[in-house]
Amino acid sequence: MIQKVRGCMTSRISAINNKNQKIFNSQGSCSLEITENKNLILFQIGVWPDTLVGVGEKISQKLNLEMYPQPCRALQSKEVAMLRVEPLKWWILGENPQDFTEDQACILDISHSRTHLKISGENTTVFLNRFLPIDLREASFPINSVITTSFHHVSVTLWRSKNYYEIFIPRAFAQSLWEILLESAAQFGYEVK
Repeated sequence: MIQKVRGCMTSRISAINNKNQKIFNSQGSCSLEITENKNLILFQIGVWPDTLVGVGEKISQKLNLEMYPQPCRALQSKEVAMLRVEPLKWWILGENPQDFTEDQACILDISHSRTHLKISGENTTVFLNRFLPIDLREASFPINSVITTSFHHVSVTLWRSKNYYEIFIPRAFAQSLWEILLESAAQFGYEVK
């Protein structure tokens, strides 16, 4: 949702009740940092089996990536990332991809349909494994892995980027999952930025 002021577009309204706060655990420390990407730019690109390679190469070239990612993987540069969320589907994070004809690909702006959270800190893996039924250890889920999984019966997409675990939550469920996350994060101590 975009907030309008005197007919001008300003900033997007967050789907969560995100206030900067710092909660210390019983030992007086904070081991988690949670940040919301409030100006999410996220495009979904669906392709056909015979256009996969051509479209993937064009997009990766435009984004200055070496190649397009394989299924359940991501590639990133400083400004953008390309996530392969399904065999014939990519998400482009941070930039609007080039246009393609409908016989090549279908592009959909899904920026307003997701809430994007970045979680980091020494206890992040233990914390997230309380909710996500996947093995998040480095050997099983290395950097640039992408998976769609469930979180309290809600389908979410998880990406392990270089510095964070990044979760894409459907906007309609963002507030309830946010409250569950913060309630559990309190035992580790956390800072919301």
